[in-house]
Amino acid sequence: MAKAPPQPSARAGEGRTIGRLWRDGVAAGRTNAAYLVEGTDGWTEISWDEAARTVDELANGLLALGVRKGDAVGILAQTSLEWALFDFALGLIGAVGAAVYANSSPKDARYVLEHSDAVAVLVENEEQRAKIAGAQIPHVLTFADLAGLRERGRELAAKQPNALAEAEAAVGEEDLFTFIYTSGTTGPPKGCMIRHRNYYEMAGCVDHVDSFAFSDDTMLLYLPLAHNFGRLMHLLGAHVGYTIAFCPDPLRIAEVLPVVRPTILPSVPRLYEKVHTALQAQFDLTHGVKRRLLDFALRAGRQASEVRQQGRPLRPGLALRHRLADRLVYRKVKNRLGGRLRLGVSGGAPLAKEIGELFHALDILIIEGWGLTECTTAASVNRPNRFRFGSVGPALPNFEVRATEDGELLIRSETVFAGYYKDEEATREVLDDDGWLRSGDVGSIDEDGFIHITDRKKDILVTAGGKNVAPQNLENALKTAPLVSQALVVGDQRPYVAALITVDPEQSQDLGPEELTERIQAIVDEVNADLSRFEQIKRFTILPRDFSADEDEVTPTLKLKRRIVAEHFADEIEALYSA
Repeated sequence: MAKAPPQPSARAGEGRTIGRLWRDGVAAGRTNAAYLVEGTDGWTEISWDEAARTVDELANGLLALGVRKGDAVGILAQTSLEWALFDFALGLIGAVGAAVYANSSPKDARYVLEHSDAVAVLVENEEQRAKIAGAQIPHVLTFADLAGLRERGRELAAKQPNALAEAEAAVGEEDLFTFIYTSGTTGPPKGCMIRHRNYYEMAGCVDHVDSFAFSDDTMLLYLPLAHNFGRLMHLLGAHVGYTIAFCPDPLRIAEVLPVVRPTILPSVPRLYEKVHTALQAQFDLTHGVKRRLLDFALRAGRQASEVRQQGRPLRPGLALRHRLADRLVYRKVKNRLGGRLRLGVSGGAPLAKEIGELFHALDILIIEGWGLTECTTAASVNRPNRFRFGSVGPALPNFEVRATEDGELLIRSETVFAGYYKDEEATREVLDDDGWLRSGDVGSIDEDGFIHITDRKKDILVTAGGKNVAPQNLENALKTAPLVSQALVVGDQRPYVAALITVDPEQSQDLGPEELTERIQAIVDEVNADLSRFEQIKRFTILPRDFSADEDEVTPTLKLKRRIVAEHFADEIEALYSA
């Protein structure tokens, strides 16, 4: 069988492994549910004991199948209990998970499995199996086959009761735990080699971030587990002990929220952007007494937010107004998110400062973090009791972050990956001999240690006049307007900055072409008002459709694939610079 490259191991069975993380979590004697799963009869609780039994049986079943330490095993499925428990089973025996996004094309799915040298793959159903038809994979299992795999595991455990323990004992902290493939915004995805200790240390960071997660929390998890953000939230569940409710379909989030009533909601910014758009649209339609009440609540909320950002308690008068505003306004918004939300977490892409500020004015805290797959998810995060909107927070404990002369942020920590699989040259480009990882992000660190991201280094536009422009800042500013759905700012080696804009169908359905253009122009003018002349958007065009994953224009975490969008709308871009 093909193997991942050999890695130096710590003493057998000891150290910071995912197997140890799982075993410690199961042994903690927790009485809350480990997971919540939706079925035809509603939501079902899965206990820690039940989950532990399933993981053991799956791990033994994999051993019976012939899977061994170092073998790559793919997972092609939506976020689900099966995905999570299979992942822990792989970790126990030292197999290397090779995750594939559920919405991947057949070409991309086969690429990951073939590039990782997978000897087996778990697919959700026959539809996903069809994507990998023709791939030379010795073992292909569907979710329907898992009961049989567990049965094989029970049989092996009866015949060889020490088989699993021996496999676990052979796994060390420097061994590979998983391949996570980058989104491929500029080319084929690269396989990040993540060690056991990388994710173990990443999960352990939460122990030093006050009030981030508690064992009695309920997390609604819809993020793809093939992405490092969703993967960390799933692993943290075992480490911290909170309950994870799986939502495989992101389009059902609004439906599921009031049923699950989560206390933590990790998300990419797009979800919060859509809620923000809906709130702004509703606010614009509010008049009379209700409008005055709304204005009162927002004033109180913004004042309270400013005080809380300074780490100070609310004065009695402000506290009273805030409680009144909560009863009259805030709770109605909170109920849309389930009514119990304690903390929103945003990652994967930048969140506009204005969005965080509005939510906090409505007594809903969304903290933003920053990192990348190559450092096993996060390098910094705002804290629930120490945050600054517009920043990605201070560096996490035991992380070093510094900026180079040209503003690129470098990261050094125990979570930095082992390199790109089969690509030493690309590894050397991002990882130096002293362990510093080049993030590719341009930013700054203020005097209080808060990190501010300007843009991706490769995305910075340099106009024909030699001026540097950060497109993400402009795009985020445009998207705070309810009418704007997506935006791509262009202008590299061009005489001025321009933008491709898509509009929200609900917000634009009653607008004629002329009125729509006037409304977008007003939004652009408002964004331009605070910018230097060279940064201002001089021209724009309104596209007939949104940027789409089906057209390969956005990544699974909804980041724009700029090169592909520019190729698809090359004629529209050229028209922006025509006479």
